[in-house]
Amino acid sequence: MKNILGRSLSAIPTPDLSQENYARTVLRRFRRHKLAMVGSIVVLLLVLAALLGPMLSPYDPDASVGEFNQPPSGEHWLGTDQIGRDVLTRVLCGTRISLLVGVLATLISTVIGVVLGLISGYFGGWVDMIVMRVTDMIMSFPYILLVLVAAAVFEPGLWNIILILGFVDWPGIARLVRGNVMNLRETNFVKSNVVAGMSKWHILFSEILPNTTAPILVYMTSVLALSILDEASLSFIGMGVQPPTASLGNLLNNAQNLTILTERPWLWVPPGLMIIILVVAINLVGDALRDAMDPTAK
Repeated sequence: MKNILGRSLSAIPTPDLSQENYARTVLRRFRRHKLAMVGSIVVLLLVLAALLGPMLSPYDPDASVGEFNQPPSGEHWLGTDQIGRDVLTRVLCGTRISLLVGVLATLISTVIGVVLGLISGYFGGWVDMIVMRVTDMIMSFPYILLVLVAAAVFEPGLWNIILILGFVDWPGIARLVRGNVMNLRETNFVKSNVVAGMSKWHILFSEILPNTTAPILVYMTSVLALSILDEASLSFIGMGVQPPTASLGNLLNNAQNLTILTERPWLWVPPGLMIIILVVAINLVGDALRDAMDPTAK
């Protein structure tokens, strides 16, 4: 059969999906998720705005640059706060701080959880028992209560919050990695490496770990979103990032005043919307990654 140009349709080359490598398959599946693509663009734009916005802003985020409680105008797009600071500049700086807390806390918890999960799942025995009992003990406490107690024991501050969230969020990743390792250690390619005399650490980090990357990446997106929400919650009640350093959480602290809630929405609506948009966008990306990296998906 020929098309209108007289070219045989059978001669048109078609992509050989059987020869497609895993990375291209994941990318192709991910791009089919329209909401995930939108979420990725939103996350990228917010990250760029957080990194570059405060540098491009003509205002110091901690300096009084206008009248007190000035509504949005051409000079101050989101108005000013109670002491005349530019709200837009502080929201951008707060987004940068919240992202910093989320990313670093996620990395800390991921490293701890992955290492403990690898060791527990591969070696088993008394090592597995100790690691899992510690994991069960931490997960038995109400999460938010554990975070609040840790924040109350240590002095509130940026780096303390990062460390607290990082050391509290690792049990979930550890259990996930342990389960994958226990399945992989029974596969032929791992057993062949054992027979070949490869060291256990080489097998763990060069053979097993790369095959558990997909579920780890997916889980990291949920931890990132949760860490951003946790930072906002702790800073909102005064146990997180401390003023004058801006974060999305302590910017929302102003919303506790009824007058501000009803008469000055520019002080709390922008940081609140930023948290919602950021967390929803990250979760959309995580859902798409889960589907794209599923080896059983068609």
